[in-house]
Amino acid sequence: MHEQRLSERIRAQEQQPGRRGGRDDRKLCVDSIIDHLQRILNTRQGNVLIADDYGVPDFLDFLQTYPDSVREIEESIRSAIDKYEPRLSGASVTFIPREDDDLTLRFQIIAFLAMEGDRQVLFETVVDTDGRVRVRL
Repeated sequence: MHEQRLSERIRAQEQQPGRRGGRDDRKLCVDSIIDHLQRILNTRQGNVLIADDYGVPDFLDFLQTYPDSVREIEESIRSAIDKYEPRLSGASVTFIPREDDDLTLRFQIIAFLAMEGDRQVLFETVVDTDGRVRVRL
């Protein structure tokens, strides 16, 4: 039952009270993780009252020292995943340079789904010029 966060399970139960099972649990889990990763990576540290370190630093600040700051961004993303996304374990974050696109930063996240016998998943993370982060498979 750890494939969704509690708030997602409550919302689903309210929308469809008689529904049990049906949807592919792995897809449900991965979709929930993607949503949560986007929430974490689009939250700036210090903006959540109950956890000052929830989220990541403002990546636009790092861009002033790009490309020297790439390792700091990778570490910030990895640290946030390790601390606030318990459904993933052993996350590694790698910068993916693209010569054809100087306006966005791309990172690859490889981690293991903790509840599926450590099945490996790969996500792509894109940081746009406005600092907004998108996560996709």
